[in-house]
Amino acid sequence: MKMFERILVPTDFSEYSANATRVALDLAQRYNSTITLVHVDDSLAFGFPEGYAAPADVRKGLREETERQLAAARANALIARRAGVETRVLEGIAASVICEFAGSGFDLIVMGTHGRRGVARFLLGSVAEQVVRLAPCPVLTIRLPERAKAA
Repeated sequence: MKMFERILVPTDFSEYSANATRVALDLAQRYNSTITLVHVDDSLAFGFPEGYAAPADVRKGLREETERQLAAARANALIARRAGVETRVLEGIAASVICEFAGSGFDLIVMGTHGRRGVARFLLGSVAEQVVRLAPCPVLTIRLPERAKAA
């Protein structure tokens, strides 16, 4: 069995996620692994009172935009890797959904982290931190190079 046969790469389409995707692609080439890019749509999990949902046309528009961005991220990954990259759009609370999906047979999660500290971390939370604590497999968190030097 290969060390990292299946690599999960959550993305929020930020520069942090793009950087983590580049690292995951390097690992995938080194270990001849498959990559699955996943985006968690949390628009239904937040913002509406319990029992209410966004109108169908709003949900459809959000889903289409998410799929467009994920297709663009996949295309960039394919150019870099010249091999297959799967994509998935999931719904729910990001950290929980990522960990649950990772339990379906992934060997490694590679994800970006903003590296927030203090009040910003307290107020905004950290999906990466929650995934590190709850994931069923190893998690590699990647910061932007200039942020890592400043820390």
